[in-house]
Amino acid sequence: MIRHIVLFKIKPEFKAEIPQLVENFYGMKGRIEGMLDLESGADILHSYRSYDLALICTFKDRDAFDAYQTHPVHMPVRKRMHEVRESSVACDFEC
Repeated sequence: MIRHIVLFKIKPEFKAEIPQLVENFYGMKGRIEGMLDLESGADILHSYRSYDLALICTFKDRDAFDAYQTHPVHMPVRKRMHEVRESSVACDFEC
């Protein structure tokens, strides 16, 4: 299995949209073959080291993860995140 974790800092002018961004992520759940699980949520601590939004996905294997990158369900969500993010970090690992 592959675990895909992404943390996003959202541009100030889009912070009010964070609940919708979480919904956008959950809209992918169950619609992408090989994606076993998806979780997302907004930061609740707002500390100096916090990111605004997290996405955690689990894929059955590397092929499923690779297919997700260009999957038609993922592409509009990805596009929107590129528009609203200030920065992001990711970690992808086998589990």
